[in-house]
Amino acid sequence: MSRLFRRLFLDGLADAHAASRLAFFGELDSLGNSAAFTAHLAPLRKKNWFVYAKPPFAGPEAVLAYLARYTRRVGISNSRLLALDERGVTCRYNDYRRNGRARYRTMTLAPDEFIRRFLLHILPKGFHRIRHYGLLASAGCKASIARARELIAIPVPSIDHPSAEHDEADLTANADHRPPCSCCGGRMIIVETFERAGAPRAPPSPDVWVRTATP
Repeated sequence: MSRLFRRLFLDGLADAHAASRLAFFGELDSLGNSAAFTAHLAPLRKKNWFVYAKPPFAGPEAVLAYLARYTRRVGISNSRLLALDERGVTCRYNDYRRNGRARYRTMTLAPDEFIRRFLLHILPKGFHRIRHYGLLASAGCKASIARARELIAIPVPSIDHPSAEHDEADLTANADHRPPCSCCGGRMIIVETFERAGAPRAPPSPDVWVRTATP
């Protein structure tokens, strides 16, 4: 496994360099040259690479739960941003080389450096942080769910439309203005509403959830 991983990793780097997808700065600027980059990788092809792989202690469910906590997060949360002044952006970070309370430290970065580091967390075009597979795969979601309903003999939900005989008062009292789900046909539930130019926060606070949820 280590030799296979070494070959695939280094070949991927070589292909990315040939396609000009790698950028080098400062002391590494010379690696932009193809011959210099190849010479830089040559010793790595002779080294022994070690792949550390073993079953998780609590099973694959624990790994999934750990990764799931990061799928909706951004590069840095608002709570870690402490100040913005003429010196730059001051933020809080964890130094894992230290122990105890000394681990929690602050740093001040120039605005352009802060933006550069933040942009490193933005995925390239064509990549997605969350992908759905199986029944929820976007390529065949509607057809898959329809086929699943057919196999388990669940009737397709019908959307009732008010007849012309109802008067305006009945329409106001009985009409359900929630839009139907394009996949299952069920009524969508409004969880939270944001005002114009309002910044949403994730996850919603419990108070907001209670106030805006529609029974």
